[in-house]
Amino acid sequence: MFVGIALVIAGYVFFFVYFFVTPFSFRWQAIYGDAVSPDSFEIRGIDISHYQERIDWERLRNATVDGHPLRFVFVKATEGVSLIDENFNENFYQARRNDIIRGAYHFFTPDADAAEQARFFLRQVHLEPGDLPPVLDVEKTGKLTQPQLQRAVRTWLDIVGRHYGVAPILYTGYKFKLTNLNDSAFSRYPYWIAHYYVDHLEYTGRWDFWQYTDVGTVDGIKGFVDCNLYGGNLEQMMRLVIKEENIDSIGLRE
Repeated sequence: MFVGIALVIAGYVFFFVYFFVTPFSFRWQAIYGDAVSPDSFEIRGIDISHYQERIDWERLRNATVDGHPLRFVFVKATEGVSLIDENFNENFYQARRNDIIRGAYHFFTPDADAAEQARFFLRQVHLEPGDLPPVLDVEKTGKLTQPQLQRAVRTWLDIVGRHYGVAPILYTGYKFKLTNLNDSAFSRYPYWIAHYYVDHLEYTGRWDFWQYTDVGTVDGIKGFVDCNLYGGNLEQMMRLVIKEENIDSIGLRE
């Protein structure tokens, strides 16, 4: 009897770990295994939101990410059609003030109107020359079917991309991308992939940024922070940033 109970418990544990705590999961604390830092990439950065609370920017500007200088930071700006991250303005300002290449991201709410989400982001976020392209963070399907989700995501990307004259960055997890956004329509967008607990990516498509852990530690930030890397060198990453001509043309597109 006890053996049977033990087998049932073991089965539930295996099911939970296999399906929910996998290398494809993101926004999950490190109970699957130790955080892994890939060695072959030098351009490192982090992404932050109000969850990092008050940041010591004097320490952060000189911090390293797994032994490499901190080069860039993505800052959460908005979510849905009404939520502004409470620390966005301070974090976005401080990143520029401390000479860290910065970007801003919108957390996509699938059950809210995509066009209104895009307009809300544009009202709150004013990117400048030298900033990374705007980012759309897609992690949930909500009640949308796959075709509906893809249309909604394209709507946001089209509106924001047309405004800035650049291709926005698409952030999502490895498994989510293959399951829900595996369409050639998204191939022209820089891809920021979330894939944890591995020292190399199994994804065979083109990618630009890799969020390789959500339990990193960086001087100037209390607690855990997401750590990222860029897949090329600094010169290549700087080709992505918004240029003066992009900003000068915004008025013509509005």
